[in-house]
Amino acid sequence: MPAEWATHTRTWMCWPCRVEVWGGPEGLLRAKQAYARVARAISSFEPVTVAVRPQDAAEVELACAGKTQVFPVPLDDSWARDTGPTFLLAGSGACAGVAWQFNAWGNKYNSYTDDKVFARRVLESIGADIYRAPLVCEGGAIHSDGEGTLLTTEQCLLNPNRNPNLDRQEIEERLALFTGARRIVWLGDGFSDEETDGHVDNIACFAAPGRVIVGVPASKSHQDYEPVMDAIGRLAGARDAHGRAFEIVEMVQPMRTRLDWRGRPLAASYVNFYLPNGGVVMPAFDDRNDENARAILSDSFPGRDILQVDALDIVEGGGGIHCITQQEPACET
Repeated sequence: MPAEWATHTRTWMCWPCRVEVWGGPEGLLRAKQAYARVARAISSFEPVTVAVRPQDAAEVELACAGKTQVFPVPLDDSWARDTGPTFLLAGSGACAGVAWQFNAWGNKYNSYTDDKVFARRVLESIGADIYRAPLVCEGGAIHSDGEGTLLTTEQCLLNPNRNPNLDRQEIEERLALFTGARRIVWLGDGFSDEETDGHVDNIACFAAPGRVIVGVPASKSHQDYEPVMDAIGRLAGARDAHGRAFEIVEMVQPMRTRLDWRGRPLAASYVNFYLPNGGVVMPAFDDRNDENARAILSDSFPGRDILQVDALDIVEGGGGIHCITQQEPACET
């Protein structure tokens, strides 16, 4: 599983379609507008393909100003990171992908028949080999440094709503087999993210081999403060697949605490950014800490252009910019 900063062929996205995720038709409309902003931003760096229900294809063409390709396909929801394939590269440069088992984030939604097979449909469309993993997992639950180290959380992958018949060792074995990981670093639980049960891509990510960015709540009274401090402690005591200690970059999260349309804490995280070729597409939350987060990512990824996109309407649905994107790595045919 390559690192996200490796060269991409394209970015995959899915057009919003499940009304209940956004609290109603108005929320869905705002989500579509926000997705289009992200798609247009990424298209300035690399090609973007938007998977969309056939009846909504014209809507995508209009909203994205013709800057994206359209992939008509049945969909249940709109989170390409989680339902799309986890792409792999062979030593020869050939591209393949993992199709994880999918159960709608622990059976939080009733209809997900099409999303269960979305990864396979993507891989078939590009002629890539498909590896069907015997593990319920979403792409946002794992993060790779491209050199054999994987980040994940106990709250998600050890949750009985995902793999109740597997213990930690069995889950590690499956992750290692299907991603090529040689070291898996487990962060803990207790995070307030109820929608994904603590996906790691809202908490921490690799900025380079041996370097991890961690999102730190702006206030010690924030309910995620203690879980994040525990995560930092685990990272400080861990080593990567090459035996290196981690350099930890703390990135303070938004100052303002908001609630989503459900009345739950809005899972607004600056860690939930995306790395297209030569760029960083990161969230803005109309917050005093937006510029500080931008400066940290600029320092972490020198030479990349930074585009900051208003992401509040995306986060209302339970995820961020990283959650709605999935990179297809450049491969040799």
